[in-house]
Amino acid sequence: MFFFAGSNVFAQNEKSDLQKQREKIKSEIEQTQKMLNETKKTANVSIGQLALINKKVNLQENVMESIHKEIKNLNDNIYLTQLEINKMKRVLDTLKQEYAQSMVYAYKNRGNYSFLNFVFASQSFNDAIKRIAYLKSYRNYREMQADNILKTQALLENKIEALSQSKQRKGIVLQEEGKEMNKLEKQKEEKADVVKKLKGRQKELTAIIRARQKEDNKLKNAISAMIKREIEKAKKEAARKEKERLDALKKEKELAEKNATAKNDNTKKDPEPEPAPAPKKSTPPSGSVLVNTEAEVALNASFEKNKGKLPWPATGYVLYKFGTNELPGGVDYYNYGVTIATKLGEPVKSVFEGEVTLVSYIEDNQAVYIKHGKYFTIYNNLTSVTVKKGDHVSTGQTLGKAGANEEGEGGSVQFLLMKESDNQNPQAWLK
Repeated sequence: MFFFAGSNVFAQNEKSDLQKQREKIKSEIEQTQKMLNETKKTANVSIGQLALINKKVNLQENVMESIHKEIKNLNDNIYLTQLEINKMKRVLDTLKQEYAQSMVYAYKNRGNYSFLNFVFASQSFNDAIKRIAYLKSYRNYREMQADNILKTQALLENKIEALSQSKQRKGIVLQEEGKEMNKLEKQKEEKADVVKKLKGRQKELTAIIRARQKEDNKLKNAISAMIKREIEKAKKEAARKEKERLDALKKEKELAEKNATAKNDNTKKDPEPEPAPAPKKSTPPSGSVLVNTEAEVALNASFEKNKGKLPWPATGYVLYKFGTNELPGGVDYYNYGVTIATKLGEPVKSVFEGEVTLVSYIEDNQAVYIKHGKYFTIYNNLTSVTVKKGDHVSTGQTLGKAGANEEGEGGSVQFLLMKESDNQNPQAWLK
């Protein structure tokens, strides 16, 4: 009985979770549609429109996946519930049969084995006590049989009701599946139409991507030079500290030798002084030359712990993902970070605390570079930058405003994340 009741609770909870998940996805689809409506106010289709439609299609496919999962769960639940009902019916039939046999036996033997005759036929007082206890036990057994029948009947009725509800829910979900499938088909048609129009702008798109690649190369060179300078700076600082440490050891050794000589003069002995232990070269605590101080170690560890939890640098949607982006007309663009489409002039914020290592111009706009231990975050295509090299920034601090995107519609921000000189996928680190 506990097992049957527990399976119902689990099924109800899973159904509720799937419904909540779908409602959340549908809310995100509505927000995406609002942004898409904003981009449609312009005359030409854009890569931004395609990105939003792709996002909407992906979200709608997630809705369909959730529906299919619920239908599968309902089918499994209906099948298992039917098995339980069949099993409980067999159990109930057995209980009724055993109870009937018990009642028939008691009726047939009511004269020959009445209570008094059965007790007074005892050969001793102890035997009579045992017979009385047996009769009570038998009466309790018959009562238990009747109670089991009633409980099993009630549980069977609950299971039949649960089966009915599951079948009704399946009908509702199947109707929802049809409606959401129609939405998905319309979205795919909308995507095909945008792709067709963008193919007609292939030359223009190619020119835009080439200009973006040129800008990326300049940014890449600036990042490499900045990281190289930071590594050299860290090496010099480490060498300075190592020299100070060795000088201190040398002074300690000279003082020890001087004390030993004075002692030998007093005792008129001249033994060889014990050699000082060879100095051990200090190594960076994090295994990186960029992290030397305790503060840097703590900052680096904190940054790593927040992987997947970092806030997005700007509000908007992903225009170009990390890695290869395939655009209509056979145009490919490799992005070293993630490009976020946003409103022109939207505040761009630091994703984590750190030190500004560089602010440079890339074409007409600026880029801000921030060091977080052995990690670097770069914010490109900014205007009105409010920080400078050497500043310590906090999480969520505004660095500047989003500049115009390459298509001239709205703004965009390119966000890169480096582990020393290695590019990381920023979306794996952001919320």
